[in-house]
Amino acid sequence: MTQPFLSNALPRRKTVQVKIGNVLCGGDAPVMVQSMTNTDTADVDGTVTQVAALARAGSEVVRITVDRDEAATAVPKIKERLARLGVDVPLVGDFHYIGHKLLADHPACAQALDKYRINPGNVGFGEKKDRQFNAIVETAIRNEKPVRIGVNWGSLDQALLTRLMDENKDQGSPLSAREVMREAIVQSALLSAAQAEEIGLPRSRIILSAKVSQVQDLIAVYVMLAQRTDRALHLGLTEAGMGTKGVVASSAALGILLQQGIGDTIRISLTPEPGGDRTREVQVAQELLQTMGFRSFVPVVAACPGCGRTTSTVFQELAQKIEGDLRKNMPDWRNRYPGVEGLNVAVMGCIVNGPGESKHADIGISLPGTGEQPAAPVFVDGKKVATLRGDNIAAEFEQMVKDYIEQKYGSGSRAALAEEA
Repeated sequence: MTQPFLSNALPRRKTVQVKIGNVLCGGDAPVMVQSMTNTDTADVDGTVTQVAALARAGSEVVRITVDRDEAATAVPKIKERLARLGVDVPLVGDFHYIGHKLLADHPACAQALDKYRINPGNVGFGEKKDRQFNAIVETAIRNEKPVRIGVNWGSLDQALLTRLMDENKDQGSPLSAREVMREAIVQSALLSAAQAEEIGLPRSRIILSAKVSQVQDLIAVYVMLAQRTDRALHLGLTEAGMGTKGVVASSAALGILLQQGIGDTIRISLTPEPGGDRTREVQVAQELLQTMGFRSFVPVVAACPGCGRTTSTVFQELAQKIEGDLRKNMPDWRNRYPGVEGLNVAVMGCIVNGPGESKHADIGISLPGTGEQPAAPVFVDGKKVATLRGDNIAAEFEQMVKDYIEQKYGSGSRAALAEEA
């Protein structure tokens, strides 16, 4: 899908395109949604279940932790099980400290993964650092795998940071410690990428990320990176937090960068509620891209916030039910109803804006507010087609939405269009 950037967004930054499994990122490819499991990768059943759920929710790449021999041994089994389930989502191995050894000791794991993620801050220390970094890159070259060089300020290369701090002290107008830290993050990513290229890893197999947990720092670091490299960039606010805090912080930071044309893949790193659904981070990432007008993933349901005119909860319940059904059905509908992700549905609560908003939607209903006539006009493609009354308004409108989807996006509609062509 071509990136439908809004007229007031800056042009998409041109980056080197990278292929991850069967998915493209960078170049002209749309911004990709990524997620990560929180299962023990050695638990094959649990990891397969969660990867499949994330993929069904719309994650186009899933990262898994590879931290020990048992996890590395499990990776080919996970890949095989997913294939049997028909889940063809690229898997990224997240390596820290002993990635070089795990990849060397488990060649089947190295081959099964679609991408490796290396953190240059903890790939090794002292004289071992370059040797162990090089070993992972050489494995990637042999297996023709892309690599994400992911810097994180929680594990920043301390030798590099110390050197830059010392150099900064000798400057006539020294930078603040925060500015030096940002520079160290950027340099760590760029120097590591240059080192990987020197070994022989093509630019078309390198993605960079530079994650911090403060919004302004993240924006500053990625703007600096975008000014200094044309490599593909993965965006994410690390340790974003739980609930609305994590959603708001991530959306604020990533939204500003995306509006500037920066970013080729994104992840919303939410801390799940106890027992919460891991797919929430995928949903938020999709909603961010769709709300900004960059991609379409699920039909949009417009619903008013409610006021003193809407003391009934009928419109709230109907909007919730319609939105839940649309999202639940999308994994199946993507194939059955091509283009359905562009559908707009309106569920409004009173006569003030209800009819007008409903006319702007593909299909919309204006429910009666407090003191209004107990009638609910339904609009399809801008025209009033029915007025619903009684106790079954919600169920009748739900059926009208399903009928509209079948008529507009179903096989009969496609056949008619083919005949006209």
